Amino acid sequence: MLGGKRTSSRHVAVVLMMCLFWYVISSSNNVIGKMVLNEFPFPMTVTLVQLCSITLYSGPFFNLWRIRKYQEIPRAYYMRLIVPLAIGKLLASVTSHISLWKVPVSYAHTVKATMPLFTVVLTRVFFNEKQPTLVYLSLLPIITGVGIATVTEISFDMLGLVSALISTMGFSMQNIFSKKVLKDTNIHHLRLLHLLGKLSLFIFLPIWLYMDSLAVFRHSAIKNMDYRVIALLFADGVLNWLQNIIAFSVLSLVTPLTYAVASASKRIFVIAVSLVILGNPVTWVNCLGMTLAIVGVLCYNRAKQITRSKEPPTLPLSQSNHIKYTPLQQQTDPYYRGAMNGKMSNGLHKPGSALSGNSLLANGSGMPSGTATRLLFV
Repeated sequence: MLGGKRTSSRHVAVVLMMCLFWYVISSSNNVIGKMVLNEFPFPMTVTLVQLCSITLYSGPFFNLWRIRKYQEIPRAYYMRLIVPLAIGKLLASVTSHISLWKVPVSYAHTVKATMPLFTVVLTRVFFNEKQPTLVYLSLLPIITGVGIATVTEISFDMLGLVSALISTMGFSMQNIFSKKVLKDTNIHHLRLLHLLGKLSLFIFLPIWLYMDSLAVFRHSAIKNMDYRVIALLFADGVLNWLQNIIAFSVLSLVTPLTYAVASASKRIFVIAVSLVILGNPVTWVNCLGMTLAIVGVLCYNRAKQITRSKEPPTLPLSQSNHIKYTPLQQQTDPYYRGAMNGKMSNGLHKPGSALSGNSLLANGSGMPSGTATRLLFV
């Protein structure tokens, strides 16, 4: 009994510490991103740097952590779902940086609080999924809060608002369809992030070369080798990659509802830090709108929890499209943490082995429930 309490206390302490890291890194990422775009107004280039960071850092890191690998995804499925997901990630990332460039960080994150609204609408459009009345009512404070923040925003910019809305819709759509990919393929969620990052970079590079490259190389920061701007760009890419890794690590340790609440709390933290460090002017009515929008997100999460406790998840996942994946054709997969000791004949760890349930990133099994509800984009 005493050992169980110690384990529980240690688990809570680890989650709290990781949430603190997540909040600090995410806030730093947003503040540095805003500073970069103020001096180096090329949101497409900032997107390119972040995609390069995901592509370059993820492979060695995931191999070091022995995150499992799987065989190639079938071409038909790849073209039907993976490619559209990568294009959606690309579009959402570019528009997110445009919004960060045009409007304050605090306002951009307030608009992103509308993600539950887009989730409800998109699941209705694509899957004909109806929500209970309680869920619809929980959207009202979100809409009202964002409306108040928009009307009272001193640094309002229409392009910034539209870009933030498109970005939020894009991330919401990715979260919806990534659930289907994760369930269909059983691919590790971090491997899917890496796959989408590489594919997005491959698609985006020719576009960047045509649209942005000449202007970037003519910019004074690049011509004069302004190391401050270059350092900020590098730091932005690293921080963006890190915050995704930590977000997934938190998600592997807690329930989906706890993660949703932690994510909403992170948004509050980011808004507060940006207001203090960047010092963009706000009114008390504007702050009221931001607060109302975030409270609406918490109400939505609570409403979803209540409805899920009464009935099973209703997101339709076609069984006919379920793909059976097998590990790499080796006696033991060197990229799968636990392919050493304590393995039973069926490939699972013995309950008493030192490696069972001991990996934070290897298979995500630390998540208590709802493994199909992992969010890839935060």
